[in-house]
Amino acid sequence: MDESIEVVVVRVFTNESGRNGNELGIVNSSAVTASREQEIANALGFSETVFLDAVDEAGRAATIRIFTPAKELPFAGHPSVGTAWWLSDRRTPVDVLREPAGDVEVTVDDDLAWITARPEWTPEFEWLELQSPEDVDALDPFAFPSGQHYAYAWIDEAEGTIRSRMFAPEMGIIEDEATGAAAVALTARLGRPLSIVQGEGSQLATEPLPDGRVRVGGTTVYDRTIDATL
Repeated sequence: MDESIEVVVVRVFTNESGRNGNELGIVNSSAVTASREQEIANALGFSETVFLDAVDEAGRAATIRIFTPAKELPFAGHPSVGTAWWLSDRRTPVDVLREPAGDVEVTVDDDLAWITARPEWTPEFEWLELQSPEDVDALDPFAFPSGQHYAYAWIDEAEGTIRSRMFAPEMGIIEDEATGAAAVALTARLGRPLSIVQGEGSQLATEPLPDGRVRVGGTTVYDRTIDATL
């Protein structure tokens, strides 16, 4: 029998005016969702859907699982940032997200949320460094039938600003609007803070830390709540 589940949708890594950003579905885990997470994520169709398993308010930690339409991920950036913001907005802020890859530290200040992650947690990307932002804009998503590809070019190398796009058919994602895990990996790869404009205009900021971890952050806004019958 079909069951109805509530899905909160937020947009992560918006620009300064709250536009753009990558949609994220957030679902409270329950008996209805148990063992159906991949099916539900595929039906919802977001680049990632988070299943919130538990919130330990005393320990200020939450346990989450992350699914693309095609697979479960041990860690992902935009779901971590979006979930951290959503929990804070609900007045149940946490300091840590417990994910299969490891504990992700989080901080939230109003609409701006940051996470700290290890580059080795991120998927492997094929890096495509292009000559100009216009070259990035001209790419055809359907020219990438397999794998995980991150294309980027400097807007201003001295300032650390980058234009990027990401195509991941292996994850069931034709094009990702904003990819926090790739931002973490690219920051480690280049060894410097970055300001990234991805997709239609989403904005991500990063900072490498002395211990090898990377902070990535941006603005999240609430978009809508839907009742999905699945």
